[in-house]
This record gives sequence, C-alpha cells and structure tokens, in this order.
Amino acid sequence: MRTPAIAPGGLRLYTTEHVREKNQTEEFVSEIVVESLCSLLPKRIQKLGEVAYNLWWTWHPEAQRIFQRIDPVLWEEVYHNPVKFLRHVPRKALSDAARDRRLLDAYDRMVAEFTAYMSGRENGNGKPWFQSYPNAWPARKGPVAYFSFEFGLTEALPMYAGGLGILAADHLKEASDMGVPMVGVGFLYLQGYFRQRITEDGWQEADYEHLDFEQLPIIQVYDAAGDPLVLCVELPGRCVYFNLWKAQVGRVPLYLIDTDLPENAPQDRVLTQRLYSPDPDTRINQEMVLGIGGVRALRELKINPAVWHMNEGHPAFSTLERVRELVKQGMDFEQARERVRQSTVFTTHTPVPAGNDRFPKWQIDQHLNGFWNELGLTREEFMALGDDEGAFGMTPLALRMSAKANGVSELHGQVSRAMWQWMYPNQPVPISHITNGVHTATWLARRMRRLFDEYLGAGWYARLDDPATWQLINEIPDDELWAVRKHLKRKLAQFMRERARAKWVTHSQHPVQTIASGVLIDPNALTIGFARRFPTYKRATLILRDVPRLLRLINDPARPVQIIYAGKAHPNDEPGKRLIQELYRVIKNASTAGRMVFIEDYDINVARYLVQGVDVWMNTPRRPYEASGTSGMKAALNGAINFSVLDGWWREAYNGKNGWPIGEDKSYDDLEEQDRVDCESLFNTLENEIVPLYYDTDDDGIPHNWLKWSKESIATVAPRFSTRRMLKQYVEEMYAPLINQPAERASGEALKV
Repeated sequence: MRTPAIAPGGLRLYTTEHVREKNQTEEFVSEIVVESLCSLLPKRIQKLGEVAYNLWWTWHPEAQRIFQRIDPVLWEEVYHNPVKFLRHVPRKALSDAARDRRLLDAYDRMVAEFTAYMSGRENGNGKPWFQSYPNAWPARKGPVAYFSFEFGLTEALPMYAGGLGILAADHLKEASDMGVPMVGVGFLYLQGYFRQRITEDGWQEADYEHLDFEQLPIIQVYDAAGDPLVLCVELPGRCVYFNLWKAQVGRVPLYLIDTDLPENAPQDRVLTQRLYSPDPDTRINQEMVLGIGGVRALRELKINPAVWHMNEGHPAFSTLERVRELVKQGMDFEQARERVRQSTVFTTHTPVPAGNDRFPKWQIDQHLNGFWNELGLTREEFMALGDDEGAFGMTPLALRMSAKANGVSELHGQVSRAMWQWMYPNQPVPISHITNGVHTATWLARRMRRLFDEYLGAGWYARLDDPATWQLINEIPDDELWAVRKHLKRKLAQFMRERARAKWVTHSQHPVQTIASGVLIDPNALTIGFARRFPTYKRATLILRDVPRLLRLINDPARPVQIIYAGKAHPNDEPGKRLIQELYRVIKNASTAGRMVFIEDYDINVARYLVQGVDVWMNTPRRPYEASGTSGMKAALNGAINFSVLDGWWREAYNGKNGWPIGEDKSYDDLEEQDRVDCESLFNTLENEIVPLYYDTDDDGIPHNWLKWSKESIATVAPRFSTRRMLKQYVEEMYAPLINQPAERASGEALKV
C-alpha cells in the first residue's frame, strides 16, 4: 500500500485509493481515521485520539478532565467535543501536556482503564455482567438491534430533543458496561435539535446550526470498494439514498443514517436535517427511512440481530421490511409475520398524541403504494396491520408486530393497557412495564463519586443495583456530604454567571434578561430545579396560579427560596411557547428579586449542572401523562430531594422519607380541580415542610435533618432506578426469553444473505 501524504501539522492524508488498495473492512477505515487524529499528537499522549472517537469518555469525567487541562478555554469553545478539540488545540499546549507529570499520571490511569474496559477485563472488577448471566445467548445468535429516533449521548452530538433520546443513549451505555451484545440504529441530523433563544418579551425563537460531521466523534462507513457506503429506500417514484456513520459507544456501535447526499432530491436531503418535522409527509418518509433503511443497513453490514427493539413507534416500518425479506425467500405472510413477532420488542412512551404518530390512509397509499403486494397482502389487509380507529398508527403497528411490549413505569403500564384495550377486546392487553432508569456514571458528579468510592466499599459500581450497597450511604459524615453539596451548588451558580457574562458581551441581551439568567443566585439559599420539555401537560406554570404567595415564599429574608427553570417547547408548539413566555414574564419582573431564573437553551450540559447542583427537583405533570420521567432520578443520585406529582417513576419511588408528593395518588375528571388541589398542595408542602427542614441547621450551618432525607433519597433511588436494574430486566424479561425460546418458535430470521 502506498504511503499516505503528510499534511501540515502531521496529518496523514488517506485517499480513496489508499483505502481501495487495502480492500479494507469497516474496522480498517475506523483505524485510519483514528490514526489520522493520533498522528497530530505527541507520541506520549497519542492514545487521546483513540479515546476521542469512543464515547466512553462521556461517562468518565477523568478522561474529560484531561482534555480540559490541556486547554480549558478551547475545551469550552468546542463545547466538549474532543475530536474538534484535538484538531484545533495549539501544538505548544500539546507539547506542554506531554511534559506535565501530573497530567501524564492521570493520562496513564485513564488509558489503563480504557484499555481494560475495551478488552472486557473491567479494570479489576471482574467480567461484564452478561458474561456470567446464566441465560446469556451465544454470540452466533447476534446482538440486540436498538432503534430510536433520537440518541442523547453528549452535548457535542445534538441528536436529541428530550427524555426519549437521553434514555436511548443511557440504554446503549449500560449495554456497553454490562457486556450485553447490542447495536444501535438512528439518524444523524445535519442541524441537530434547535438552539433556543428567548427574547426580552419571553418568546422562544429557534436557531439552527449546520454540523460538520468530520469534526464530530463519529466515523463514516465505507464499502468494500473504498467508497462511502450508499444504500437506498424506495419511496414513490424515486429512491432515497443514504450514507452511514458510526458512533462507538464504549463496546456498542451506533449506526446513524444520513440522507444529505447530492444524489437525493432536496425534499429527501432534509429528511435527516432536523428532529421531529411537523410536516406529515416528511415525518412518514423519515420513519420509512429509519425503519426500512435501518434494516437494510444492518443486513449490508452483515449484522443479523437476535432481537429487534423499537424505542417508541417511529421505527415500526422495520417490522414490515423484515417480513418482506422472508416473504421474498418463500414464506407466506403469516409465517413471516410470526417469525418477525417472535424476535421483536416494543417500548411505548408518552401516552399523548405527539408520542403516537398516526397517518391518514390516503397518505399510506401515497407513500407505501404497492408495498402490500411484496408481503402477499391486499391493501385492506395491509391497512389492518396499523389500524388505529380509521387511521394508520405506528403504535398499533408496533404492538401487532411485537411479541413483547412494555410501558416505562408501573402507572404508565396501566395507562397504556387502558389506552390500547380497544385493540384486544375481551382479553388482557399484552403490555407489561419496565420502569426507566438512568446511567449512573453519566449523571453522577465527580465529587459525589469520590465520596461513594470512599464509603460504599471497593467495587461498589459493579453492585450499584443492589440496595444493600447503598445502605452504606448512612456512613458518610454529614459535614462531608454537605461540603460536596455546597461545592456543586457553587458550580451551578458560577455556570449561570459565566453564561450570562458570555451573552452580555455580545450586546444581544437586555439587562433584565441578564438578571433573569441567574446572576443574582445565592449558593447558600434553598434552590429548586425544574427542567424539561414544555408541552402543556408538564404544567410548568402551575406555581403561577398564586403569584402573591409565590413572591412571599421566595422573598422571605430569613429563608429565601430560588427556583431555576430550563426547557424547550417544540418550535411548532405554540401553547408550549406561550407557557415559556408566561413564566419568563414573571421571572424578569423586579418583584422576584432575581430569585427566579430561566436558563436558555436547555441541553445535556445544562442538565448536568442542574441535576447536580439543586437542592430540590420539582416536577408537576398532569397525572397520568408522565410516562416515567428520569431527570428526578439523576438529581436524587447527586443528593437532591424530589418534590413531584405521584406520576411516572416517582409514584413507585416515594416512601414518605425520601421526598415529597404534590397532590394525591388519584385521577381527576375535572382538570381545573386537579390544578387547584395540586397548587395548594405544592405551596403547603413548601411552606410547612421543605423550607423549614432546609433551614434547620446547627451552629456550623449543617442541616442534619435535611441530609437525613438526602441520604434516604440516594439510598432508595440510586439502585432501583438505574439503567443497570432496567437493562437486566430487559434482558431477563424481554430479550433472553425470545432468543432462547424452543426451536419450533426460534426468533432468528435465518435470512439467506
């Protein structure tokens, strides 16, 4: 193979010809891309290039700190993107780093941990869980294919809008930690999700930025000829072509579809431009490309999954593509359908219309005309697969094509069964529940982890879903836990001040907006966090039902209260945007004295500071529309205490000693009455329980009784609401039973490829 040219700065230039000469595999392309980045670095720290292209660093703070220590200013400027960082960091900074003994010691420890992790040795903590799981299936049966419309892996890859994407990313990270064979499939969005801008009047405006894929921690997939792999999905009158990019999530690959190719028509190039298009034609085309194209991508990569897991109904067309493959090989439709069902898992989420796409049948005619012929069906039989009371629904299609289906909390399972009972007259609805969890290492503050390392015993992370592990929380001295909590609150306050300063120097912000962004926050005052998407059912403005009472609460000179808000409404959700405006107008009013804050452009980075830095996590959804929620789990992990409506996960977690409820565990027919009762409960609990408990301190300013609740919150939430427990349930209740079922009902599709 000819020697690659050397560009200025030492970058090796691999051309298509170099790749062809090697008759490369996907792994070879990955190697040369990583090598190219490594070649920019001093030999002593070249492993940073390999780490940068593996999203393992997103849940290992010590790895992130190494990049930060090399050039703290640039690390913030590139928004924590290590690939872009290493390509732009000055040579002198790299040379200095290669001579910094303390940095090199940290680097060596990180490299040793990364190498052990990727080899499956777990750095002294034994083998990954799956290797010792009694019902583990052999590698020859294939991985779990996990399809999702969004993945919230890191703020540097804005391919997520909210909790669905964060959950999907945490699912992959936990699969990597546990050694569960898995592959992810999703979209690579050219503009990601929108950047939020709040006007002086409180109106949300959306800005979009084009991502430079070459600067991201992802690698393009090539074919055997050395060209970017191009696949296609047939749409009416045309073929939509797409490339694939791979994000390596620890030991789990995630393949991302990109339709922004010059071969495509303009309306097809934008299919992977933005998340959640409001245009129904764009949406159905997106879902066809994700479902059908995702199956074809895995086939082309010679990946034959043992189980296919659909996260929400968006990828449900994947089931029809898999049936089509089997029918083409000679099966009749019913045989093929049952074969596909026996290898399919479906997780349903939000029980509101926005989470359950429905298309009129004429639109199905327009976009899938003739597809039924390839399945051996009539049009009427095809439409019946997705029948949703006259429309074609993606959730009904997913339910009919899955052997296993689940909601994401106990109450949500009940709600889902009631919601879809019409599909199963006079019989039980086959929807169970597996309550969501969070990936502990991603969301746990570094200082909190150090505290846990000291008091929870060696190897606690390997036992994090064991409640007994967390009883040792009570061994942590109150003064040490309080010192960490105060440190995290100061970090949050500093974060808000620096963001406000950066905006102020651009001359693009009115002074009152600077106050509203948190510059007057007091790290010593009781601080409540409320951060999430802003659909109306989240009731972000519930507390505004009694503004005079609110002002008395927050402005108590002896016991002040601060409330920090963050969140986005979908760009086309006018009611949601009006909620933000209503809230913002109160926040910027001088009567709040800067004690109410709205942090603009909520994302993973903002969420990390909030869940780690607030004292109380407040959640006010209209019960029972909160499928699960996970932000409160992240806050509890870091010592915050939950204060929430008894909906979703909190209904299961609340025990009377680890947080507070808002309202009662009941449903209402009268929504106005529900709002009135919940608002009254909210204020009564704040005034009579939460505020007095927080400000009950000893002579050293330590609130011992508060910390007792904080420890109870950690001990009860951390093990039970982790993705470790969650993924074990998926493996034991969903994946393994399908994969290990008797031969006559074998889940494998045994395709001739």
